[in-house]
Amino acid sequence: MLFVGELPDPQPGAGEVRVRVVASGINPSDIKTRTGFGGKAMPFPRIVPHQDGAGIIDAVGPGVPPSRVGERVWIYMAQWGRAFGTAAQFVVVPSVQAVKLSNNVPFETGASLGVPAMTAHRCLFADGDLRGKRVLVQGGAGAVGNAAILLAKWAGAWVAATVSRELQAQVARAAGADLVVNRRKENVAAAVRSATGGNGVDRIVDVDISANIDVAIACLAGDGVVSAYSTESPDAKLTIPFFPALMGGFSFRFVYVYTMPEIAMRQAADEVSACAASGAYAPPIAKTYALDEVAEAHELQESGTAIGKIIVRIQNP
Repeated sequence: MLFVGELPDPQPGAGEVRVRVVASGINPSDIKTRTGFGGKAMPFPRIVPHQDGAGIIDAVGPGVPPSRVGERVWIYMAQWGRAFGTAAQFVVVPSVQAVKLSNNVPFETGASLGVPAMTAHRCLFADGDLRGKRVLVQGGAGAVGNAAILLAKWAGAWVAATVSRELQAQVARAAGADLVVNRRKENVAAAVRSATGGNGVDRIVDVDISANIDVAIACLAGDGVVSAYSTESPDAKLTIPFFPALMGGFSFRFVYVYTMPEIAMRQAADEVSACAASGAYAPPIAKTYALDEVAEAHELQESGTAIGKIIVRIQNP
């Protein structure tokens, strides 16, 4: 059950900063943590939800340069391994998880980075540079899918994206997708092969690889890589057609943002920040709620009907 109440202001410890939160972003994983996805109990008796947010550092702990006070930042993984996330006026996080936010980037965009952008970055760049490559994003209107389109285009790739309805297609095109395919009305593999001169794609970012494995095999170019980051069910199983995968030299990568290698997190934070600062990262915002409407915001996220990021506006800068 979600409700709004009063808690003592948190104080930063060694290596930590306190951020006065302006905007907090909701992710599907925030819902899964609260509702016990995969049979896992909520990790703490009481949590302040949300991993992502943006705001201004107003206090630092020992070992953190005092010059960071007053810095605009975006936050990632605020509630990972902790009870208290960004759905509050103040949040304390390790200094490294409060990343400088360029002055030209709105706080709402900053609160939209974190989980989706870092997940997409790992899916796209773990296997090398993207310039001149071809990418297929399965689920181009979702938070991670949209982030993948934005980051891939920023990096110089050709991008195809799948959607299931026209409003999603508009979002994918607005992000820069070169080809948008309605997976319910079109043959995805045929459309991708035709658009790539029969070559296929070098990378696939997939929202549900257990359901999309045959399409992936049909779309991949030689030595192509599929990166899978989500599933509809914790009991899902993946059956890979062995011989086509063997002959194609395909690779399968599984990305869970919370357990990414530390060096990958640092690279993602740096490059996501650079993309946002360049103006190339402008994700759609589905709806913005006030803090006392956080339960309604979670209901919208759970409904699966929102296209774009759901933001909880905590306070003015």
